[in-house]
Amino acid sequence: MINQKDLDNFRINTREWLVENCPDSMRKSSDSDEDKCWGGKKWKFTSQDQKLWFERMSDKGWTVPDWPKEYGGGGLTSEEHIILQEELLNINAKPPLESFGIWMLGPALLKYGTEKQKLKHLPDIAKGRIRWAQGYSEPNSGSDLASVMTKCEDKGDFYEINGQKVWTSYADEADWIFALVRTNTDGPKHKGISFILIDMDQPGVSTKPIKLISGKSPFCETFFENARAEKNNLIGELNAGWEIAKYLLTHEREMIGGWGIEMSKPINGIAIKNFGLDENKKLSDPILRTDIARTEIDGIAFGAKMEDVQESSKSGQSIGALSSMLKYYGTELNKKRLELLIDSYGYEGLDWDSEDDVARKWLRTKANSIEGGTSEIQLNIISKQILNLPNN
Repeated sequence: MINQKDLDNFRINTREWLVENCPDSMRKSSDSDEDKCWGGKKWKFTSQDQKLWFERMSDKGWTVPDWPKEYGGGGLTSEEHIILQEELLNINAKPPLESFGIWMLGPALLKYGTEKQKLKHLPDIAKGRIRWAQGYSEPNSGSDLASVMTKCEDKGDFYEINGQKVWTSYADEADWIFALVRTNTDGPKHKGISFILIDMDQPGVSTKPIKLISGKSPFCETFFENARAEKNNLIGELNAGWEIAKYLLTHEREMIGGWGIEMSKPINGIAIKNFGLDENKKLSDPILRTDIARTEIDGIAFGAKMEDVQESSKSGQSIGALSSMLKYYGTELNKKRLELLIDSYGYEGLDWDSEDDVARKWLRTKANSIEGGTSEIQLNIISKQILNLPNN
């Protein structure tokens, strides 16, 4: 445990470093996914400032601040990591790197990977050299992931993979994919699943974007036709991938739910700009004012709970069904936030091509309640595993 004086000094030094090293153009919220830094072999920086900010944070290991230094991380303690997050938020700094490798695969590798696997893959994630996609859902396997049928056969020196994944976010831009595959059809379905890493730069892997009603397409279908995966890219034991899948799902649901914390960006200023103030210098619309206040308070409370659960996870405690609670509440909070933003903009909030892209973002929040397990599935888990309610 670091003493308070050392933490105070760390905060001061961190604040000074961020102010000095974060370019002004990197001190605003990302307007779209295209505006974010994703990394990978195909990635091209959108500006010199974005490149500079990434390089400076990467050199300090602060793209993954709490990962061990030997894997490209910053080696920060939990307390230091929280301080860094707070100071980044204070200057509204953009994340230097966003990645499914950071959010999802990394934690799984840290827990289940061999030392060779960690040294091979984690530094590439931390340095943004490889962009990862997630291969979980299939046309006939969504919320029931244990029914995946993408086939993986042992061919002696390697594994051969055939099948299809769907809703694989940015698979067309990814370099590698981590996937659940069927390695055994005998016995209970969840005991014949393995967790494997696949290089997407090969003839046996192809992708096809899925066009959404919003006009944009972050999702893809991914096809494997005699694709090859090396034996050393099997994570954990053969046929024991379900345990890893469940662990990774907790991080995915925690990540999706965490989007609700974006309530820290106040809506009140936008509402005041469009509706004005009353004689008491308050937002003139009392109903909207109350809704904004209530939602921002909910966001603060949710953020505190997220922080508590993350600390428990880092200390080795299993968060289990709590990830379902965070995912459900966070996605509902995010939907409420975007609805309030539309209300705050007035009729301009319905403009499909508005400056802040509010209508598109509002539409995107509906997908949050589906991906990572539908809200109905999360409520079912909460009722059984947290509230201990009877089945009938």
